[in-house]
Amino acid sequence: MSQAAPYLRPERIDEAVAALAGDGWRIAAGCTDLFPATERKVLPGPILDISGIAEMRGIRRDAAGLTIGAATRWRDIVRADLPPAMRSLQLAGREVGAQQIQNRGTLGGNLCNASPAADGVPPLLTLDAEVELASIRGRRRMLLADFITGPRQITRAPDELLTAIHVPDAALSGQGAFRKLGARSYLVISIAMVAARITVADGRVTQAAIAVGACGPVATRLAAVEAALIGASPDPARITAADIDPALSPIDDVRADRAYRREAALTLVRRTFADATQQVPA
Repeated sequence: MSQAAPYLRPERIDEAVAALAGDGWRIAAGCTDLFPATERKVLPGPILDISGIAEMRGIRRDAAGLTIGAATRWRDIVRADLPPAMRSLQLAGREVGAQQIQNRGTLGGNLCNASPAADGVPPLLTLDAEVELASIRGRRRMLLADFITGPRQITRAPDELLTAIHVPDAALSGQGAFRKLGARSYLVISIAMVAARITVADGRVTQAAIAVGACGPVATRLAAVEAALIGASPDPARITAADIDPALSPIDDVRADRAYRREAALTLVRRTFADATQQVPA
């Protein structure tokens, strides 16, 4: 009879990173992505289960901004009392699979899986989020936009652990919104998705952060759209395909072709912007 693979469930971050300094550990938390990708009843290899590290769960706010532990479950994000700017992340959380998945799946796992259709990425991009990585060499931060470099590709070193996501205080202003298009309402991979965080004062847009997912190898901010909106009245019709298309590189797949994705992205951007500015979408 073959021996079971080693299993470790530390209670502190320092214990986890000490283990990761060795070779071969597979990090597990909610396992909602890990088990389907494994396609086996038992996870192979040494398993480092980080679900018992209390420091990596929960949401905290201080003068610097807001910190979400990487092992925080979607259920807890959806139910938390958060600023309106975080509404996009909470709306995205409601569409991460069924409630059973939301009860187990973690925000950090969603980011580390690095799917082009990861629901958590566009909202966090609009929040200028940073990720925090820990190893025996210390801790470092980087922008989420730099952390995810391609489909299933991240800049985490083998001995590093994603411990937290940080949202700066300056990004906690405005109203967040999120929309997702799929073949049905739930339990579906996105054809396109959009998150927005908008601030309006005296009838003019003073802050605009808009990100599109599932329309390229990584989710991306729409810098040209954001720049065009600043100082303008909050009219969704101001957002044009000419501003959006250069930032997108959609593919043809079983869910939709690239032309449909481009059209869907424009409609979703306009409607999500309207949601965030409390306008009636076209």
